[in-house]
Parts: sequence; structure tokens; C-alpha cells
Amino acid sequence: MATPYLEDDNGKYIASTQRPDGTWRKPRKVRDGYTPQEEVPVYENKFVKFFKVKSDLPPGMSAPESQEQKPPGDSDTAGLSKAAKRNMKRKEKRKQQQEDGDVDSVSDAVENVSISEDANEKTSKSNPPNPPDDSSASAAAERAKKLKNLKKKLRQAEDLQQKVDSGEMDEVTKDQKEKLSRVETLRDEILQLERES
Repeated sequence: MATPYLEDDNGKYIASTQRPDGTWRKPRKVRDGYTPQEEVPVYENKFVKFFKVKSDLPPGMSAPESQEQKPPGDSDTAGLSKAAKRNMKRKEKRKQQQEDGDVDSVSDAVENVSISEDANEKTSKSNPPNPPDDSSASAAAERAKKLKNLKKKLRQAEDLQQKVDSGEMDEVTKDQKEKLSRVETLRDEILQLERES
């Protein structure tokens, strides 16, 4: 909506307008070249302007040709910053490492396979061992987490015992007594978890 300007002998001014409560605003004098706030265009940086104008097609290519496959990498990284390009390279590297890890696990399984002359033995030995699935990996991670937690509790209990023995602490609270009494059970649990893993 354009602001209505009135011209007078004194120059241009914005006409008085009525507020929602019924009162009137004073007319405002306007200098030459003034642009009201609501008419000022919204700022767009170069990056935004570029992508508004840029078509998805490379220069010189028409719409029917665009249905053909584009070479990957060239058009994907054209408008990206250095950091974004670096991040894309890192993602590609991770994908390659995961694929290499899959190849390694399959090659390990193939090495474990032995060939025998008996047909029954062939079928039993040629089945590769199941690759470790997510549940076993998450179980191992959980055991490691629990082991770390138990070691921390044991360390705290031993520190507390040392303070009590040296006389730094005069009184031991109920919670501290419980912590001191659990030292042996903590050691047993740690040994058990270490044997499992």
C-alpha cells in the first residue's frame, strides 16, 4: 500500500490519518527522497538473490535435455560454501568407510569358511557366521557404559574410605555408610562384566 502524499506551498507531506481509537495523527512533512518504512524493500543478500534468479539447469541446456542424468558432484556443489563442501566430502568419506567395513566383515566371514569333501560338512561349515547386528553392538555399548559407571562408584567409595581412615571425616552419614558397605558387591559386578566382555 502506497503512502498518500499531499503537496502544498510548503512542500510534500503525509496526510493526517485516523488511529483505531478514533484520534487523528498530525500530518508529517516529508523531505525529497524519503521512502516510508513500509515501502522499503526487504533486504536480500547476494546468496538469496542468486538462487531466486538461478535456474536448476546449467547454462545453455533447455528443458527437454534436463531430464537426462546430470553428473553428480558438479551441479550439487556449485552454490555451496567452503564449509558445506567440506561437510559433503566428510559425509562421502564416512559412507566409503562404512562400505569398506561391510566388505571387511564379509571377507572375514569368507576366511572363516572352510571347504570339506563331505556334502553335509560343506553345508554346515559354509554358512558364514551372522554378522554382528545392532542389538549385540548396543548391548556391548551398554555393558561398557555400566562398567564405567560401576568403576566410578567404586572409585568414589574407595576415596570415601580413605578419607574416613585418614581422619579427614569425623562423622559418616547414612548414605556414606551404604556406599562403603557396597564396595565388595561393586567389585564383584565389575569382575563379572569384564568376564562377559
